Amino acid sequence: MTIIEERRALPTDAERLAALQRMKRVALGLLLAAAVVFAVSFTLQDEIPWLAYVRAASEGAMVGAIADWFAVTALFRHPLGIPIPHTAIIPRRKDEIGASLGAFVENEFLSDEVVLGKLRSMGIGRRLGDWLATPQHADRITAETAVAGRSILALLGDDDVEDVIDKLARRHLFEPEWSPAIGRIGTRLVAAGQHRAAVDALLEKADGWLAAHPEAFGSMVSTRLPKWVPSFVGGLVDDRAYREVLAFVRAVREDQGHPLRGAIDGWLADLTDDLQHDPEMIARVEQLKADLLGSPRVREFAGEAWASIKATLETALADPGSELRAGLRQALIEVGTRLTTDVELVAKVDEWLTDAAAYLVRSYRHEIAGVITETVERWDPRETTEKLELQVGRDLQFIRINGTVVGALAGLAIFTVASGVHALL
Repeated sequence: MTIIEERRALPTDAERLAALQRMKRVALGLLLAAAVVFAVSFTLQDEIPWLAYVRAASEGAMVGAIADWFAVTALFRHPLGIPIPHTAIIPRRKDEIGASLGAFVENEFLSDEVVLGKLRSMGIGRRLGDWLATPQHADRITAETAVAGRSILALLGDDDVEDVIDKLARRHLFEPEWSPAIGRIGTRLVAAGQHRAAVDALLEKADGWLAAHPEAFGSMVSTRLPKWVPSFVGGLVDDRAYREVLAFVRAVREDQGHPLRGAIDGWLADLTDDLQHDPEMIARVEQLKADLLGSPRVREFAGEAWASIKATLETALADPGSELRAGLRQALIEVGTRLTTDVELVAKVDEWLTDAAAYLVRSYRHEIAGVITETVERWDPRETTEKLELQVGRDLQFIRINGTVVGALAGLAIFTVASGVHALL
């Protein structure tokens, strides 16, 4: 039976109270029965001599029952309400009992040896793996995590989160110098030839645009010719210029070794070098960054980013079939499966959990035990008495019952021995 099953099997307070009252009635019934037997035997012992032994036994039973009733009652309250010294021990010494109980738990149950020994014997990693590997358990954790995540999103203030994003962006994006970093990245890209794809894309776009919009070239050249040049000559010049530009773009696009490509490579290499080492270039980039930092658009970006992230998360957490929840569920199952098969991983998890628990207990054992002491101190004396009596009172009633039986046997034995000695004398 597991610990949880054992706890579920424990009786409730109502069941404990019923059992306590039942045992009290049994103990009281034995006392009353002994009293009746004593009264009858005491009255008839002169006429029926052997009743003297019954009278002695019943007398001893009453003495034992009353003595043990007094002892048990004195633990919880004053017998018959009389403030006899050294009675009502529990309510009178409630705080001392709480302190002693807390110290006992701290020293005996929260010691390193006990905690570490218990944790190492439990096989936490394998148990956790078996539990997580069950799809129903993974579904449960996923669903509860989704609920918790949505609650956290609802509690987070949009303005506060936007402030955090804004501060993080300013600290990590704007405080460092941009120019050297851009220059270093650019140098690597140029050295690896990765910029050529971008050049090819630009040439392709230029070629396509020129081919699709010949009219855009218009009279770009003819309008700059002298007025005495005939108009048809200007048209021929415009058409010729358009064709030359188009042919030039296509030639650069088709020829990977074209001089213009080499010029672009050289220009980019110089630019990336200036970004890293030219103070004037660095200052210009920093000024650009400062202008951007002063723009309200940065704050707007933080708000838009958070709104987008929040909406995406809320939708994903609310949808049982979302990729986020499916991924979390699958990850939990995979972790559980690994914990059931990977011996080294299980050992690491056990060690980590054991060390973490030992650290917590070692650091906070006094506070943990203090909860017991403080809780008992806050209890009302009467409430404390009732709680403790409810827990152990039923067993204590067996003391009264045993006292009745032992008293009867003791009384019978004493009377028998006394009668035998008297007969011999």
